[in-house]
Amino acid sequence: MRGTRAQTNMGRKEGVNLNKQQKQKKETTIDSYYSPNGTEGERSANDKPEIPANWIQAVEELKTQLREAEDNWEKNLKIKISHLETEALKLKQENSVLKAKIIQLENEAKEMKDEAKEMKDEIKRMKDDLQRKSDQKEKDDQKARDEIQSLRTRVKQLESSDLTRQQDTIKQNKKNEKLEENVKHLIHKTDDLENRSKRDNLRIIGLPEDHDKRKSLDIILEEIIKENCPEILEQEGKVEIERIHRSPPVFNPQLTTPRNVIAKFKDNQMKEQVLQAAKKKTFRYHGNTVRITQDLSASTLKDRKAWNTIFRKARELGLQPRIKTDYILTGESMVI
Repeated sequence: MRGTRAQTNMGRKEGVNLNKQQKQKKETTIDSYYSPNGTEGERSANDKPEIPANWIQAVEELKTQLREAEDNWEKNLKIKISHLETEALKLKQENSVLKAKIIQLENEAKEMKDEAKEMKDEIKRMKDDLQRKSDQKEKDDQKARDEIQSLRTRVKQLESSDLTRQQDTIKQNKKNEKLEENVKHLIHKTDDLENRSKRDNLRIIGLPEDHDKRKSLDIILEEIIKENCPEILEQEGKVEIERIHRSPPVFNPQLTTPRNVIAKFKDNQMKEQVLQAAKKKTFRYHGNTVRITQDLSASTLKDRKAWNTIFRKARELGLQPRIKTDYILTGESMVI
């Protein structure tokens, strides 16, 4: 009986000592691997790159969980051993079963040791992977810094080029403004010269096309003057026309209105008398209403159209506006 109990106690102590030795060995192996003052087979802190804080924290949590598991396992083991001692007193015949359980526990301890080794290998792999990613990130950051520097250099070049272009644009704009002023001046002078060349001309509007098929235009003009203001012929005699023609010279059958007639008088005084008479009354020829106006350049006629709205408003107010042409100044003004 005493021999059996002593043998049982001895087995229990050996199991406890074996568990303590395995626990101490595991702690020593794991702690020494991550300790900055590790022994043989461990990496020096100077030989390995700095591990990010999140990985260190993860490793510490794994170590804590491992210790807790070992503590729990030790507590359960003590409870089991106590239970086995009680059962051994009652059931000596189960001694062989108890030994089998102890062997099983030893196998579990061995498995835990293997798992710890696997965890160490996994941590090493994670460290290597982290180092590889860190190196790659450093390369990417350097590449990004180089690209940013290149872009900054390019932006400076573009800014310098843009400043040069702006200065060139300002110079060109000044040249363009000067050219525009010269063009306006030339257009103004051209209009003045054209209007001066047309000062002896009258424009006849509304004369049907079929009339000049039977008679020449100079005879038709003389008949118009004779029918509407015969006193001019009595004073001046025969109407002397330098040239007279339709404008445009080519007839367009698609137009519904007759072409204008341009007449150049040899005597400017007679031309002015006819023009003043046409302003005072409506001229007619063989029952058709015709208008006689001063022949002007196309740009001057365009400018006159801009006065139409003003004329309409002035007439609504009971006024009688008219345009006074000053050939000397090559300009026009409205007289009310």
